[in-house]
Amino acid sequence: VVAVYTGADAKAAGLGDLPCLIPAMGMKMERLDGQSAYSPVRHLLAREHVHHVGDPIAMVVAETMAAAKDAAERIGVGFDVMPPVTGTALAIDRASPRAHADARDNLAFDTAIGDAEKTADAFAKADHIATIDLVQNRIVVNSMEARGAIGAYDAGTNRYTLICGLQTVYRIRKLIAEILGIEERQLRVVSPDVGGAFGMKGFTYPEQPLVVWAAKQLGRPVKWMSERSEAFLSDNQGRDLVTHGELALDGSGHFLGLRVNTTSTVGAYFSNFAPMIVSLGNTRMLPGVYALPAVHAQVKVAMTNTVPIDAYRGAGRPEACYAMERLVDVAARDLGLTPEEIRRRNMVAPEQMPFTGPTGVTFDSGDFERNLADCLKLADRAGFAARKDASAKAGKLRGFGVTSYVEATAAAPENSAIEFSDDGSVKVLVGSQASGQGHLTAFAQVAADNLGIPFERIEVLQGDSDRLPQGGGTGGSRSAYSGGGAILDAVEKIKTKGLRIAAHMFETAEADMVFAEGAFTIKGTDRSITLLDLARAAKDPANLPAGIEPGLDEHGAYRPAGASFPNGCHICEVEIDPETGAVRIERYSAVDDFGKIINPMIVAGQVHGGIAQGIGQALIEQCMYDGDSGQLLSGSFMDYAMPRADDMPSFDLETNEVPCKSNPLGAKGAGEAGTTGSLSAIINAIVDALSEFGVKHVDMPATPERVWQTIRKARQSG
Repeated sequence: VVAVYTGADAKAAGLGDLPCLIPAMGMKMERLDGQSAYSPVRHLLAREHVHHVGDPIAMVVAETMAAAKDAAERIGVGFDVMPPVTGTALAIDRASPRAHADARDNLAFDTAIGDAEKTADAFAKADHIATIDLVQNRIVVNSMEARGAIGAYDAGTNRYTLICGLQTVYRIRKLIAEILGIEERQLRVVSPDVGGAFGMKGFTYPEQPLVVWAAKQLGRPVKWMSERSEAFLSDNQGRDLVTHGELALDGSGHFLGLRVNTTSTVGAYFSNFAPMIVSLGNTRMLPGVYALPAVHAQVKVAMTNTVPIDAYRGAGRPEACYAMERLVDVAARDLGLTPEEIRRRNMVAPEQMPFTGPTGVTFDSGDFERNLADCLKLADRAGFAARKDASAKAGKLRGFGVTSYVEATAAAPENSAIEFSDDGSVKVLVGSQASGQGHLTAFAQVAADNLGIPFERIEVLQGDSDRLPQGGGTGGSRSAYSGGGAILDAVEKIKTKGLRIAAHMFETAEADMVFAEGAFTIKGTDRSITLLDLARAAKDPANLPAGIEPGLDEHGAYRPAGASFPNGCHICEVEIDPETGAVRIERYSAVDDFGKIINPMIVAGQVHGGIAQGIGQALIEQCMYDGDSGQLLSGSFMDYAMPRADDMPSFDLETNEVPCKSNPLGAKGAGEAGTTGSLSAIINAIVDALSEFGVKHVDMPATPERVWQTIRKARQSG
């Protein structure tokens, strides 16, 4: 054993605490009752209190993993055990134990969006009010590659290095530099290939600054690698909220108003973006694809003695879509309308674009009804009755679930650089970070198409703060258009500079030059020079006009004008065995509008992955805590069910390309849409199958036991 560090050591060294970024981003965290919000301090290592199982207390550094584990087991900790609060629904009850002893209660803050008075008027004049109570089950992210970190320190240069699987090296560099009390330029952050992230790897964790700090103390690199059991206890988790929703309608099934009340938890601490994710990340997208006149939504954000919550694939948008689309199905059944007809009557029409909804979100483009019509055809809605009859003859139940969704991607800036090598290869550096999405291929395509050079000549590099000084990172399905926009900016600079240099070399006017198909050519002649040849020539000052720096290398930057809004329709068809409650997805169809698509195969893969995670949450995944002890009950793959290949059907996918108007590529992002659309599509299908028993709702996960119990209770009460 080389060293053991505690919270007292971190404090004595002047190390800072883990930050919450939301206040600095301008979001107010207040309580609507006028009392101040509660924001707990999160130390790197616990000092006097631990607030959830998995809260780190000590750091052991040893020559081997076995030695470190042996030493960790010898650390004695004296606990005064306090009663925990783990259930989100009950957390804000005054009678519940307090998650933090110094807080007056567990309500951290609450927020509201929309017009309460206008919404109340809409409900007062309604002919029908549909209601629902639902639960968004807590999810463990479980990326293929668990988190890890290597810290190093070079005394000669007084620089630190962190090697870590991340979604952004730049924000993490800034935050860890602040924690260590050093300048950003003293810290290099490197993120090699990342095996899955889904939002969870976009944040700061205690291990990251600790390994870097310990490396300086010990004069040698320090490595930490999470095991799966540690990941269950320490990686940020997702979802975990309860919602009561009401939808007001007139007699013909047109929506008049929406009212939603939600209780969310951030867990034991505020992770980087958690306060926004569990509140506005959800409520601002509640109206979905519908032209709702009035909305009012309130979220109470609670503290619980559980692993912190933050962004998980979709980051609030799947939660909003699930609540709205379940409400729409309830309303359709109440009024005797088909799921497709009630949606068709209330959708925002293409001619209404740009459309600003009651929560302030403005859609720039989209054809929601076309997506619905195309998906109904793809799913063979006309043949469903025959398939349902066939299932009934086999003793099975069959259901058809429709969801129309729209989500908002992030509108974050990005940076790039394009570098030309003497061997004719081109390096494209982008600030985003791939974790399985295919960024390297898509960015190479953007560069190749716009520079007119062979795809195979391009190498895309990411994840090194020394190679590209500034960047945005990955999150919110923004990489294609933010990174692509930054590449386009660098391309335009290269073209502009290249035209001046080519004109000088050909001794002609710049206005007589044109760039096309990878070459600079004098108009109306066959005199030209390829971009790659010009890049080599431009390194020689003798070939340059006055005032031009040698080389064609350029940096690019892109600042999106606004978010993009991927949208579409997902339809799920299930078969249920009423004797066991087992649900089988027989067909799954989706028609998505991702704007201009760069690479169809990458987009299809993203939709597949998103739907797969939606299937996991809808049918089998559930993170559970013991209410008496606060212990995690689903702390391994023996207790936490992950979807497998045989849980998946074949997906029938099509796209409608309606170009986005807020970025030059016309792309809308695709990474989170599959999850956004799938949750309600699956549950709508299950409820449709069970409707003959009078069942109106089944909470996620719709496990065989839960479905069987629902059928059993319905039969007994019927």
